[in-house]
Amino acid sequence: MKTFYENAMIYRGGRFEKGRLVVEQGRVAADCEPQPGDSRVDLGGRYLVPGLVDVHVHLREPGFPQKETIATGTAAAAHGGYTTVCSMPNLNPAPDTPEHLEEQLALIRRDAAVRVKPYASITMGQRGCGELVDFAALAPHVAGFSDDGRGVQSEELMEEAMRRAAAVRKPIVAHCEVDELLRGGYIHDGVYCREHGHRGISSESEWRQVERDIALAERTGCQYHVCHVSTKESVELVRRARARGLRVSCETGPHYLLLCDEDLQEEGRFKMNPPLRSREDREALLAGIVDGTIEVIATDHAPHTAEEKSRGLERSAMGIVGLETAFPLLYTYLVKRGVMTLERLVELMSVNPRRLFALEGGIAEGDPADFTVLDLDMHYAIDPATFLSKGHATPFAGWQVDGGAVLTVVGGRTVYDTLTTKSNR
Repeated sequence: MKTFYENAMIYRGGRFEKGRLVVEQGRVAADCEPQPGDSRVDLGGRYLVPGLVDVHVHLREPGFPQKETIATGTAAAAHGGYTTVCSMPNLNPAPDTPEHLEEQLALIRRDAAVRVKPYASITMGQRGCGELVDFAALAPHVAGFSDDGRGVQSEELMEEAMRRAAAVRKPIVAHCEVDELLRGGYIHDGVYCREHGHRGISSESEWRQVERDIALAERTGCQYHVCHVSTKESVELVRRARARGLRVSCETGPHYLLLCDEDLQEEGRFKMNPPLRSREDREALLAGIVDGTIEVIATDHAPHTAEEKSRGLERSAMGIVGLETAFPLLYTYLVKRGVMTLERLVELMSVNPRRLFALEGGIAEGDPADFTVLDLDMHYAIDPATFLSKGHATPFAGWQVDGGAVLTVVGGRTVYDTLTTKSNR
């Protein structure tokens, strides 16, 4: 028995064309004519894309289920159109041994609505210092190695980590932050910070470590990916590295593309790490998106409890949610305004992250059938009360947006559905 997803604008070969997608036993099948007993789903001219991929998500479990769980986080991912997410290692216990990683994998097998590929930590305890993990033992089960939330401070330790990651053919996925340059800061060291009596985080605290790590990646041959770039200097460093043919890539988040420190309010929902930077930094990030320097948009979905986000800019926990708002925000405020095409947005949110991290799924014949159906005619205001995530902190509450996922399918299985009555979510 086959299922025919018909009357769709399908992303193929970098462009959209009218057609249909055939799924059989969880995989994309060759096009053929329906037979008696086959199912047919009329997509009404909506857009069908390979499932969205987010390579930077905090699912908080094991260790912090009051913030998020595998079940709630992946339900939020499906709601946002994501079929694969890569989960960060700031957990308890950190995934620093096969035994600790197995605790997370068991929860994923039991509760995940979408594909979850975890990262292992770089250092034991995910401390950013001390002893390195056993890369060879962890590599078969992870997307890469990261100490996200902490920069690896020692150049010698990071160089050895890169050599070990290169040996097992996995990327280092780096949170870049020089601890000695933080000086107690918690928002960008800019005009808003000084005018409102806050303590600032310098741009140098990010780009200085990006600069160091790119030199190490060149020396070791490691595949190197920079998390959530936020400064113009980081963009330029990655641009130069790519021009030299290095295996260097980076991501940024929707909030860094759409907001800057001029938009800050005295609320925890505007606090994240790295912080919202200057208008000049935002313009550099947009230029990096347009010229291909930045290959991935990732949300850094980082849920916290309402109480943890209620303490204002100074004392709130760092992190906002993003899985359920990323596509509509970027479509509305970048695609519809002519900054990029819809095809380019699909590359940034689906094609490139899947390629860079060697992740399965898609809509080519033989692929596990992972796809998202987007309704571009939807219009609504972002309302955190509708989120499936436990986290509700977003600086975009109340923003008017267009477009969103109405059908998310993973391995041929429907995991989110507002289009038909066949949802298995």
